[in-house]
Amino acid sequence: MEEKREDNSVIDHIRQLTEKEEHLYSKPEPTDQDIEDMHTVKSELDQYWDLLRQRRAFRDAGEDPNRAQMRSVDTIERYKK
Repeated sequence: MEEKREDNSVIDHIRQLTEKEEHLYSKPEPTDQDIEDMHTVKSELDQYWDLLRQRRAFRDAGEDPNRAQMRSVDTIERYKK
């Protein structure tokens, strides 16, 4: 049950980041700081989605989902290509 609770914490963080992203993108005239924050939030979202996918893959393979680790933005970007 602890595993699902940890998934929920990752999902909650994704929701918070998504709300922040939506707020930033809704600004009619974003500042330079807003744009920088958008990039930061997008990168962090990519990392947390990757972490959640790893956890689910480990669980589906009958392994410990706690083996999942936060990967660097660079690593995730390479996977997306």
